[in-house]
Amino acid sequence: MTAASAQAWSSGPNCGSRRSNCSQTPLLPLGRRSRTVTSRSFQAGRSGGPPGRRRRAERPPGLRAPRPRASPRGGGAGRGGAGRARGPGGGAGSRPPRPSVSPRSQSAPAEAGSAPPAARGAPRAAPGAQRHGAGQDLQLVGARRALPHVAGRPRLRRHVVCAVNALAHHVLNKDLSDIVGDFRGFYRQLTSDGQLRWIGPEKGVVHLATAAILNAVWDLWAKQERKPLWKLLVDMDPRTLLSCIDFRYITDVLTEEEAYEGQMLMHGYPAYTTSCAWLGYSDDTLKQLCTEALKAGWTRFKVKVGADLQDDVRRCRLIRNMIGPEKTLMMDANQRWDVPEAVKWMSKLAEFKPLWIEEPTSPDDILGHATISKALAPLGIGVATGEQCHNRVIFKQLLQAKALQFLQIDSCRLGSVNENLSVLLMAKKFEIPVCPHAGGVGLCELVQHLIIFDFISISASLQNRMCEYVDHLHEHFRYPVIIKKASYMPPKDAGYSTEMKEESVKKHQYPDGEVWKKLLAAQEN
Repeated sequence: MTAASAQAWSSGPNCGSRRSNCSQTPLLPLGRRSRTVTSRSFQAGRSGGPPGRRRRAERPPGLRAPRPRASPRGGGAGRGGAGRARGPGGGAGSRPPRPSVSPRSQSAPAEAGSAPPAARGAPRAAPGAQRHGAGQDLQLVGARRALPHVAGRPRLRRHVVCAVNALAHHVLNKDLSDIVGDFRGFYRQLTSDGQLRWIGPEKGVVHLATAAILNAVWDLWAKQERKPLWKLLVDMDPRTLLSCIDFRYITDVLTEEEAYEGQMLMHGYPAYTTSCAWLGYSDDTLKQLCTEALKAGWTRFKVKVGADLQDDVRRCRLIRNMIGPEKTLMMDANQRWDVPEAVKWMSKLAEFKPLWIEEPTSPDDILGHATISKALAPLGIGVATGEQCHNRVIFKQLLQAKALQFLQIDSCRLGSVNENLSVLLMAKKFEIPVCPHAGGVGLCELVQHLIIFDFISISASLQNRMCEYVDHLHEHFRYPVIIKKASYMPPKDAGYSTEMKEESVKKHQYPDGEVWKKLLAAQEN
């Protein structure tokens, strides 16, 4: 089995400048039939490249365009920002999503540019794939394939793309078989780069770039095997699976030998909706969305809290009265509080019987989360966190400190599938349910593979387990998630469900796409 040449990001010689190639993040489609990723092909199209060989580059979509303004986002902890309402996709001050919580049907009409209906029911082979493993494209891309977190954030995307290019020498001149044959070693190469660890290690922009490359490799591997990613993982020999995981730094709680176990089957993975109760929604909008969600069969609801206590009490009472005492309610503070404040605030909201409070304080404060967990336990309120955790080491310490009762992995924040596997295995050992973060912008499409694998091969339980679902921006993906009866249905298409529609890419490319032209024109006026 061989890998063909890469689709790679070109940085340009002046990647730090505002209008450099790196800021425009072009995606260069290269030849399908060459055997390896070469330095020359990786840099094709770069300023000063071979005459006549440059191609018009595509740029990744800015899916969630920020409001037109020149100033940077307001400060605050993490992506959410203290004191700011957070909408789908993360950014502080982002507008709430469109008011819709209708689950998607498998029979929904296909949009232009999407796969034909026949393709929805069977695994889809990668372009150029043959029965005995012909060459395929190694998709080493950032925001288009594996970085939903940076969609709509051109400055962040520029830095991530530069980091992807800085890691490129670890990928060039390698076949897919060489990479997956020693996946742990390849992972270690990316995360142990002697120079780049100075601006990590295993966190921030460099780790996002690592996740982009590794998620792209997993996507290619699944397509090579003509399986959806979750099926590739489920079918994998346990020893092979464990060989993909870097156990460094976590052997004090989990060794490779301890992790050697698993297996089972499924019909759908429970989901919860975050689309009903964003901060800033009027009571009428909140009532409308809750009514629609209840009619659509949703039984688990999450409400954003933390801006104003009396407003939270009123909104939570309204929601609890609408959904009734038997349905599940969760709360999310998006890192707004200090530790004592979190305990005091949640004591006031305990009457509404929330299952958990999510991100009550700084995501880096392990002991603070432990204090909150201990204080809220008598009230029957658990602590959920993890979407902002940098790496498996932070999760290890949260588990050791009994600082959380619900673990929320993120498909792109950690170092791709490889690192998420280690966290899933640690959660199994500590008997902590995994309830992933999936705030739209492609995260739902990716994380569904991880939760289905977790259920089939690791946890064997749905008790207190559910995955976030935000009904937003799925229309931009060729293979969007399928929700039936408030549950994720296992995807059938080969790969990691990351492909976007070309018309969406074209419309949202920065700064020449239709969406960005309108926003930039409005900003100038």
